[in-house]
Amino acid sequence: MQPSGVWALKPLADMSQAEFRDWQALLEERTGVVINEQRRAFLQTNLTARMRELGVGDYASYFRQVTDGPRGAVEWSTLLDRLTVQETRFFRHRPSFEVLESYLRGRLATERSPYGVALDVQYPVCDPEALIAAGQAAMKGWQALGADGRTGICLEILDRLNKQSFELAHAVMMTTGQGWMMAFQAGAPHAQDRGLEAVAYAWREQSFVPAETVWEKPQGKNPPLVMKKHFQIVGRGTALVIGCGTFPTWNTYPGLFAALATGNPVIVKPHSNAILPAAITVRTIRAVLSENGIDPNLVSLCVADKRATTQALATHPAVKSIDFTGSNVFGQWLIDNARQAQVYAELAGVNNIVIESTDAYKAMLGNLAFTLSLYSGQMCTTSQAIFVPAGGIETDQGHKSYDEFCADLAAAVQRFLSKPEVAHAVLGAIQSADTAERIDVANSGALGTVVLASTKLDNPDFPAAKVRTPVLLACDAADEKLYMEERFGPIAFVVKVADSAAAVALSERVVSTHGALTVGVYSTRQDVIDAMTEATWRSKVALSINLTGGVFVNQSAAYSDYHGTGGNPAANASYADAAFVANRFVVVQRRYHI
Repeated sequence: MQPSGVWALKPLADMSQAEFRDWQALLEERTGVVINEQRRAFLQTNLTARMRELGVGDYASYFRQVTDGPRGAVEWSTLLDRLTVQETRFFRHRPSFEVLESYLRGRLATERSPYGVALDVQYPVCDPEALIAAGQAAMKGWQALGADGRTGICLEILDRLNKQSFELAHAVMMTTGQGWMMAFQAGAPHAQDRGLEAVAYAWREQSFVPAETVWEKPQGKNPPLVMKKHFQIVGRGTALVIGCGTFPTWNTYPGLFAALATGNPVIVKPHSNAILPAAITVRTIRAVLSENGIDPNLVSLCVADKRATTQALATHPAVKSIDFTGSNVFGQWLIDNARQAQVYAELAGVNNIVIESTDAYKAMLGNLAFTLSLYSGQMCTTSQAIFVPAGGIETDQGHKSYDEFCADLAAAVQRFLSKPEVAHAVLGAIQSADTAERIDVANSGALGTVVLASTKLDNPDFPAAKVRTPVLLACDAADEKLYMEERFGPIAFVVKVADSAAAVALSERVVSTHGALTVGVYSTRQDVIDAMTEATWRSKVALSINLTGGVFVNQSAAYSDYHGTGGNPAANASYADAAFVANRFVVVQRRYHI
């Protein structure tokens, strides 16, 4: 007689086709598991084992038993365990589970495309200490190349990235919600331009330092003092570049290339919402370094979803420079706590426009409509406050009251976005739930009188995308709590001021106290333009004057502009200038008598 265990595995009579279909349907209905014809033997064998334990002689009787009321539910639970035990034993084997757990913990996927596209990208999670150690080990070989060698390799990297512009643009688009054209321009060539600027400044600043010199001091009747001096450019140490969610390449490349060209290892810590563009960039950099005989660990990617990881990196003694774009709260934390490092921070601000008069009213409104709509206002340069005299403005279409201007601007925005293909190309998609919530608050009237409500648009190419038009609010200058803080997103205020002089003064005060990256002025009077110009010198902010053409007020971050001045609370540095790169290296000399 055979052992009972083997006997229990012997099937009963073959299952009929009708019985098989019943069991198929039951399993699919209750569990979602589909048993095909190839798995019929598996089902029959496992049913048989349980039926023999119960003394049930046929499949139909057992089917009735497992589908019959509460007792059937209990038996179904037992059967399900039998049917799945072979499939789940791995997870009950602790050593195996620990291996899987270790692997999964070593991969991270946090991105969710604003367009609703499944990205399905995972990134390796590395120990920050290991990244720092590996970068420092690679630093010696990088330093040995000298400024010329480092510059050459940085140029090769930028050329390689330029050839990947379309890949980078799609990555930027699908992680940030930017429209395609903007993602291509800002995420690829314009970002590369900023990187190139940083490399150029870095090379110039390093080229001022001689490699060696002979120093001689006459001593009268005695022989002169003669010394040979050597000057070595040495990077300050590990650079940490903390990316933002909305411009993951444009805001990353300046600091990345400034640090790299001046001899430093770099750790790129992208925003958890926009990792892919940074990951592609780091992969390309590492490939170019390796091809040129440089340890690729000079540049690494740090992926983490916890702020504590970033904080630990930022305060590590080996980290000597930090580039950051983001919120005031975390930016200020970095400035206050990362004392061992030079922190280059771009923070929030209240960009604004003073309107006194114009001789191109329609063109001005068109420029403003584009400025308020581009990327749904999710830009550090988007104008938020528009200061208009209570008595109105003079235009080439006659006098316009404050209320008329508000209505005309609202109509201009609606007209500009009336064609779906234009609207979707310009607006893109809302990236974060926080931004969507701010729009809803503004729409409710809690932040001022609603002149133009934000509406939802359906993107036919990306049905899951959250697309919102700008909301335009009216308020008085005295209501400072409404407009005196950054409302990130497509939210703008038309602020009623006493007169043009009050508007200029208010603009200056806003910039000086809350920061701004750009301000604008529209006026046909030279004295108003001069007053605004001098105000921007005092508050240290970029000024756009009477823009009515193809360059827009919020585009103060491209086409050779100095992005930020470092002179107001919105940013403590400029992208990019000599000061942005010069403090990332030191000069170490050695000397001896000859």
